[in-house]
Amino acid sequence: MKKKTISRDTPLLSITLRRYEKPNSLEGRELLRKLCLSLGLLQPGDSRDVIVDVLHVLLLAREKQELISAEEVRRRVTEIRKQQNLPMIGIASPNIRRQLRRLKDSFLIERVVNDYRIAEFSELSEIFEEKIEKFMFPQIVKRVKEYLKAVDERL
Repeated sequence: MKKKTISRDTPLLSITLRRYEKPNSLEGRELLRKLCLSLGLLQPGDSRDVIVDVLHVLLLAREKQELISAEEVRRRVTEIRKQQNLPMIGIASPNIRRQLRRLKDSFLIERVVNDYRIAEFSELSEIFEEKIEKFMFPQIVKRVKEYLKAVDERL
């Protein structure tokens, strides 16, 4: 007997946030890694952390107000990982493009023609406040409240 196919539940909008200790003693790559963990861009215990280096490359480019291509991101990530004696895992072009898409979907970066940059070369805290805290949170909370009300009324 064939099982009935259930439709997939695809969220319209999704965000994962985690709370860690204050970043007082963190610097460099470890600070960026905790940020990626906090924003749900990296999973706890995940050894595939090339997204940390992709974000780092884009932050360094922001200092120069520089737009960079996906291939240039890949090249610079490779350099960083060599300098820090990190494994060359996740540095293939398709994976770098996937990480760029994830950062773009989280509103931290934007694509300008065929290049990337930190959104409007802004501060990350400003981007988070404007695009995530003020835009995404209210929409998600409102919809969850609609579900809570519907459950209260119908069940």
